[in-house]
Amino acid sequence: MLSRVADSVYWMNRQIERAENIARATETTLDLALEGTVDHGRLWNALVCAFGDQADFWTRHGLADQSRVFDFLAFDPENPNSIYRCLQAARENARTVRDMISSPMWEEINKCYLFVRSASAARGGLENPREFLDDVKRASQTIAGATDATMSHGEAWHFVRMGRLVERADKTSRVLDVEHFFGPKEEDARDAVQWSAVLESASALEMYRKQYGAVSRRNVAEFLVLDRAFPRAMHFCLIKAEESLLAVTGGTKGTYSTPAEQQLGRLRAALDYGQIDEILGESGGLHGFIDTFQARLNNASDALHTTFFATRPVGKPSDGQP
Repeated sequence: MLSRVADSVYWMNRQIERAENIARATETTLDLALEGTVDHGRLWNALVCAFGDQADFWTRHGLADQSRVFDFLAFDPENPNSIYRCLQAARENARTVRDMISSPMWEEINKCYLFVRSASAARGGLENPREFLDDVKRASQTIAGATDATMSHGEAWHFVRMGRLVERADKTSRVLDVEHFFGPKEEDARDAVQWSAVLESASALEMYRKQYGAVSRRNVAEFLVLDRAFPRAMHFCLIKAEESLLAVTGGTKGTYSTPAEQQLGRLRAALDYGQIDEILGESGGLHGFIDTFQARLNNASDALHTTFFATRPVGKPSDGQP
């Protein structure tokens, strides 16, 4: 497969997954704002920080409140991580590989982009932000379903899945880093609300309750970091991403012949043998672990670029790549 094609389908799905995860986190923040357990300014500032866009936001907008942050994350054409920009870039990537993807995939991606573009044009009169966010999530899931059902599960599909899962692992780690913004608290009713919101942002609350019952900090962290069966858990994402990587390279789990196999395999293995009490008890605690995880996941992403896409230097993406 041409590196250009692999690059486009990989980033197309990272961008779609990113838009969905921004919608999830924003919707959860709207719910927390209604709960009133966290100061609203701190709450919306935390959402911007979670996605790493705080410098740009503070420079251009200053005060973090619901209307400014919602517009910045949903529609801002100058924010490369806004839902609008992510779907615009995903559509452009899909257009460049139109002959490699199925018609249902193209139609759903195009439909989703046009819907968000229309909402962006009329955003001053947006009456129900939750309905908009639900529609974005639903459209992303429809695209994923069309992809799995109508695209041959060959090399291109494996790059699609790697893009989706690498992005998902990153965003799950970011929403889990809630204590970095709000500070650790004793286990109480307010803490349970906060950690329930973390689960909701990953659509994980029901599956969590089946496994653990009551909501607690330790168990939420264990579920979203180490679970091997839940599709939005960090460990699950790495297991399946590595499966697709090895399907492309023809490699074997536990060995490597490329930088991508080495970096992704080492990170997956760290979670294979990880224990949540050790993670929480390490210097730096959960936040330190997540910082390290994100740095290592970025290394794995760079290694994927070096191995498969490197027609340009890492850190200098083409138009459409964040």
